[in-house]
This record gives sequence, C-alpha cells and structure tokens, in this order.
Amino acid sequence: MSKARKVLVIDDEPDIRELLEITLGRMGLDTVAAGDCKQARSLLKEQEFDLCLTDLKLPDGDGIELVEEIQKLDYALPVAVFTAHGNTDTAINAMKAGAYDFVSKPVNLEQLRTLVNNALEVKKKAKNGRKQQGPSFVGDSQATKRLKKQIKKLAQSQAPIYISGESGSGKEVVARSIHYQGPRAEGPFIPVNCGAIPAELMESEFFGHQKGAFTGAHQDKIGLFQAADGGTLFLDEVADLPLDMQVKLLRAIQEKAIRPIGAQAEIPINVRILSATHKDLHAEVSAQRFRSDLFYRINVIEIAVPALRERREDITELCDFFLERIAKDMDLQAASLDQGAKRRLHNYQFPGNIRELENILERAFTLCDNDLITEADLFINEPPRNSVEKQSSGSKHSLDGRSLDDYLIEIEKEFLLGALEECRWNKTAAAESLGITFRSFRYRLKKLGLEDV
Repeated sequence: MSKARKVLVIDDEPDIRELLEITLGRMGLDTVAAGDCKQARSLLKEQEFDLCLTDLKLPDGDGIELVEEIQKLDYALPVAVFTAHGNTDTAINAMKAGAYDFVSKPVNLEQLRTLVNNALEVKKKAKNGRKQQGPSFVGDSQATKRLKKQIKKLAQSQAPIYISGESGSGKEVVARSIHYQGPRAEGPFIPVNCGAIPAELMESEFFGHQKGAFTGAHQDKIGLFQAADGGTLFLDEVADLPLDMQVKLLRAIQEKAIRPIGAQAEIPINVRILSATHKDLHAEVSAQRFRSDLFYRINVIEIAVPALRERREDITELCDFFLERIAKDMDLQAASLDQGAKRRLHNYQFPGNIRELENILERAFTLCDNDLITEADLFINEPPRNSVEKQSSGSKHSLDGRSLDDYLIEIEKEFLLGALEECRWNKTAAAESLGITFRSFRYRLKKLGLEDV
C-alpha cells in the first residue's frame, strides 16, 4: 500500500483550513496546517511535503516571501497561492516568484482538485527524474544552455509564458519543450497561428459552436480550447489577433471557461497558455493594437529565444543534425560540409535564423556531388540593402490568387513530370535532361509527393 501524499496548508482562517482538510482528505491526501509564516517555516524544516497551498496575506509576513523560500529547498515542492478574486496582479507576482499556480477566493473546489492533481504530478515526475520528451534545442553554446535551463524551470510552472524572438529562431520548439518537460506532457499540445485564421471564423475556431448556431453550422464543433484541455494551447503570432477577439480570449483565460457559439452554459477548461510573436509586443501595446490587460495576462513570464547569429557556436552541431535528418528522410547517406562551406555558414548573418539554415542545407544536399557540400552548393548571397524592395516594387506578375510558394511548386511539378514523360519515366535520364543530379531529382520528387510515379 503506497504512502499517502502530504500537503502543507498555510492560512490564518480556521474555516478555510477545515474546508481544505476535508476536500484534500477525500482525495486521499494527508494535510498538515499552519496559521502563519513562523509555523509554516518550522514545518518545512521538520517535514518533506508533496504540495504547499498558501494564502498570500498572513499575520506575520508575506506569502510571496514564503514562495521564494520554498524555491530554495533541496527538493521540488510545487506551491499554489490563494488570491482575492480578480486580483491578477498579486497572482502574477506570485508566479514570477516561482508559484506553480493560483486559486481565487472564494475557492472553487472543482478547480482546486484539478490544480492539486496537476501539481502532484509535477512532484511525482520530478521525484522520478522524468526523462525529457519532445523536441529540444540543439547546441551547447552559453546562450543555448541558458535557454535550456529556463525551459526546464518554467516547464514545472503553470504560469502563462510569452516567447519572444525573431522569425525562424525556434519559438515553437521552445513551446513544445516546455510542454513535454512539464506535467501536461501526456496531454495535447495544440499550436495555432493566430494570423492564419480568418476574422469571421476566429470565435468558432477558438471556442467551438453548436449545431444550428449560424448558417453552415451543420454539426457541433469543439474549439481549440477544448481540443487542448488537459494540455497546452500555443498561440503563435498572437499579436495578429483582432482587438474584439483579444477581449474574448482575455475572458477565457481569466475565467478558465469558454462558451461555444450557440451554447447556453460555459464549459470549464484546464489549459496552459503559451504565446509567441516575432513582433515587438510592447510596441504593439503602446500603439494600442494589442490590449495591455491581455498582454499582462499572457506575459506573466517572458522567455527570449536568441537569434542564430547570437549562438554561432551551435552552427556546426545544427548542420550535423539537419544533414542527418535530411539524409534519413531521403534514405540516403548523409552529406558533410567542406571547410569553405563551414566558413561561409559561420560568417553568414542568417536573417531567417534556424529555419533559413535548414532550408539552405536542404537545397545544398540535393545539389552536392559525392556527398560533400561546397560553398558553391550553399547559394547564399547577401543582397545589397533594399535591393529586394527595388526588384519587387516594379513586379506585375499575376499569381491568380495563389501564394508564390504554391505557384512555384506547380511549375516545378510540371518540369519534373514533363522530363519523366519525355524520358519514358527513366528517372536517371530525366535528371540528366534537367541538368541536376539524380539525388536532387529524387529528393524533389519525394518533396512534391511524386516518388511513386
């Protein structure tokens, strides 16, 4: 029979302590109560706990100071704080100090039970030395080491986190790492690009709708919040949300509940919010394009992802990682970089960051001979400033409503299929007719879903 887990409850109100003792006792937990900071400190020295629930206003001290002290214990102890209803500033300060989460008074027992179960899972996984899952940042530079350390710490919290960084720097990888190293790892990770959802569909996408709620609503649909229940909702490019949707999102986060379109009642949700954007969110708030109250709610803790040029020591390891992955996808032997190619990559500024590096290597892999990538295979030329704008300003080419990527993919497909047809489906001959290597030809077929033609 396993030993019951132990919870330290710190509150100066006897009625609250009794309510918590009864509730936690029904969950099979042992409760030890303290009425002030002095008694709590004494208990923390004498015993080891699995969870701490503390009020922030205590007769002989500040609960936030207790939170900070608990972070210095030689074992992991998640701590949740009680705050007055609507007092989000206090809750935010507590989470910045290291609190796992907060509970508003008067206490909602259903929310409390969910919080307790999640927090105990944090303790259990920390005790078992839970192995990291999901993606991780590649590299061993000082900037990357700092980032990994932050991710590990923040994964154990429930605080909303804002991930800042340039496009292509790896913000979604950070979000996934936080999710998979935390107690919600077994739950869903739902990423959403806020800028890609049409404004008229946004409320339905986030909150869902009921059948018949509007024209075209032929069946019930769950929204992104419900899809992420028990896990993490990652709001990428959150700065692109229209102002009216920002109001609705703020309420959902504050109330931990959503109402699908056409529904009569709210549905409680248990979701951790992570958000990111390549824009300067502080500037967006100043320009009144982003609500300050939502900004402070999602930006309890900010984590900055360094640009690739700020972690150049990682470039070699990243190249090895991507080249191995590309070769595996192609079922070919991995290519390597010669000294000229390595030097060129180390001196390049990478305006597109890691995403650009991956694209450069993917292209070079298909063009190189004898599994050796040279500087010429990289095809990276840094154009004079504003040259792109000058070239594009006079362009009058029509894409017929398609994106440039879609248009180019169609052209590439036509060339490949045309060459195959002319060469009677001999792939080696088709590659030669196009003036590219067989490796490049095979890779392009696979990328475009034509490998079986």
